[in-house]
Amino acid sequence: MRSRRRVRSGDSMRVVALISGGKDSCYNMMQCVSAGHQIVALANLKPPESTADELDSYMYQTVGHHALELYAEAMGLPIYRATLQGTSLDTGRAYAPQEGDEVEDLYRLLKLVKEKEAVDSVSVGAILSDYQRVRVENVCQRLGLQPLAFLWRRKQEELLDEMISSGLKAILIKVAAFGLDPDKHLGKTLEDMRPYLKQLSDKYGVHVCGEGGEYETLTLDCPLFKKRIVVDSAEVTMHSNDAFAPVAYLRLSKLHLEDKITNTAVTLQRECPCSNGFPAEPASCATKECDNSEERPLPWIPNSLPSVPMFCLPVGESRTCSAPSQCGFQWISEITASEGNVLEASHRALSSLKDQVQELGLQMSDAVLIHLYVKSMEDFSDINRVYGTLFPSAPPARVCVQCCLPGSAFFKMDALFCCPSLADASSDCVPKKTAMHVQSISHWAPANIGPYSQAVQVGPGLFCAGQIALKPCTMQLVSGGATVEAQVSLCHVERVLDAINLGTSLAHVLLVQCYVTNRSYIPIALAAWGSRNAQEADIVPLTVVVVPMLPRGASVEWHVIAAVSDPAERQHFSVCQENLGYQVMLYGVISSCVSCASLSLSLSLAPNRAVHEVKDRNEASSLIHKALSRATEKLPTNPHHLTALCCRVFYRRDGTESQRLQEGLQGVLGEVWPEKPPALVLVPVMDLPCNQILHLSFWLSL
Repeated sequence: MRSRRRVRSGDSMRVVALISGGKDSCYNMMQCVSAGHQIVALANLKPPESTADELDSYMYQTVGHHALELYAEAMGLPIYRATLQGTSLDTGRAYAPQEGDEVEDLYRLLKLVKEKEAVDSVSVGAILSDYQRVRVENVCQRLGLQPLAFLWRRKQEELLDEMISSGLKAILIKVAAFGLDPDKHLGKTLEDMRPYLKQLSDKYGVHVCGEGGEYETLTLDCPLFKKRIVVDSAEVTMHSNDAFAPVAYLRLSKLHLEDKITNTAVTLQRECPCSNGFPAEPASCATKECDNSEERPLPWIPNSLPSVPMFCLPVGESRTCSAPSQCGFQWISEITASEGNVLEASHRALSSLKDQVQELGLQMSDAVLIHLYVKSMEDFSDINRVYGTLFPSAPPARVCVQCCLPGSAFFKMDALFCCPSLADASSDCVPKKTAMHVQSISHWAPANIGPYSQAVQVGPGLFCAGQIALKPCTMQLVSGGATVEAQVSLCHVERVLDAINLGTSLAHVLLVQCYVTNRSYIPIALAAWGSRNAQEADIVPLTVVVVPMLPRGASVEWHVIAAVSDPAERQHFSVCQENLGYQVMLYGVISSCVSCASLSLSLSLAPNRAVHEVKDRNEASSLIHKALSRATEKLPTNPHHLTALCCRVFYRRDGTESQRLQEGLQGVLGEVWPEKPPALVLVPVMDLPCNQILHLSFWLSL
């Protein structure tokens, strides 16, 4: 597998544009030029001479293909064309290369263009089609090309208006939807059709940009054209004379090029579409506070507490994986790489993971979510090189941060798997895994150029990758400090949730964790969560921890797990325990479909108590045990039991000795869940909010 180069702000790429002649592929070219890239060639797959103009293809628009030679001449660019030989063989969500599939025709064509024109990226006019995007990305990945899909998941009404106002002139050359009449609408301009298309959208749900196959277009002129295309004659050809939604297209029999009086420059965006939903501008006081955080620590966040010896319960059995849940979920923890150099250690650790996965009856393709904690971000590229070999396709979502690992460890990792074959035979839940792995540069959300998915859905559970505040179209960190980063990265989370399951929002989140790189960013994260999700801010407890570094030098990273169920109907509860100087606060949230739940437990010093006043250190263990026992009584037991899969423990690196903490917590968890104790994940961090000593985060699922 060849890797693509990393996209950096200001990079100008040599682009081959996949064109059909339609508005989408043309406008995406305009977006590429606006972003500073250079279109150097065009590429198109045409139907065989012996077939009709309108070929039944899942991937390609062929109607109007006769105009493309003039199209290339109008732009003054070489066009590479090949004849479609394959058919749509693999029509699943994912794509595996196979000879005879029409996708392989595209592979051969782009391979030729890359060799001839030294291109490093591909312009793709996809707006909503995962089918098309996945296949183009598969081809690009094999060829080491970067796909550029700047129209991806744009709001269609807004996009249509933008196309028309940019100077793009297109006509309808195919109609295939209720309300579109071949005799009335074929040959009409996009501008003329705009009011009627919006009317059809309001009445019948027609996609105004034709993403449901309602219509196809031919671009006659745009600011990239040096000459305009003129249609001299055309005839209507009926493809399917349906009474309600006839399918017909224009067969273009004669066209010519005409000189333009003036060549209008490409219209640049007034505001980058990436910024829709981003904060308008940072609050100056908050930004200054971020920039000078070390000089101005917030008074309510104390310095790290001194060592607090605790957890002297008998040592529990060492557990590195949870028991499988009824639906086949299983969590594996304590995958650690240490000793030697980072590449060798990574190979050993990940080989050990594969062996353990096999022993449990799982497969690597069953992976849903990975947490990767590295000791130094300087080692990340080496670790990622080995990690990438684990998941050649549909990789799991991933959270990656630097934390305060002890000793010689390069990284530690834990992983959630779901294997339907391990599901309880008496259970009626057999979840299906769907990964959203968008690799195209767009205005939507950061592309996953690495070996991880933006999100994975398994049944009603949505497992998102960690999100930092990269500007999608440049893949560079936004400016403005932690205040802006917290908002922008949460905006990415919202877009990812809605993309993997339409209508899902932050209101569906059950577990939310935020990593920040300075303790004065903690209130910024709290404020960002509250401002973007005011109704849920007090219901879903937010875990915020301070770590030394995040990918790309970010200040804030968000990670959420959500459930596709009615957020208004979910259950939430709290438990408070206090004794002998310690206080435990526990919050629980159960999805309305009762398929998953989260528990969030914080152990703190009781108000107005100092460490030296706490006499009985073992009381902390007892309080955690009592709080968890009370929480389990509130969890539903019928008709199925929720299994505690993972207990993630954030603790100050200089506040608690990890071995005693692990031993004590294993004892506690073994007593609370004697039959199915969760996997235990210890994460040493730099700091926690207020006077917290520990924070425990649990995920439970059927």
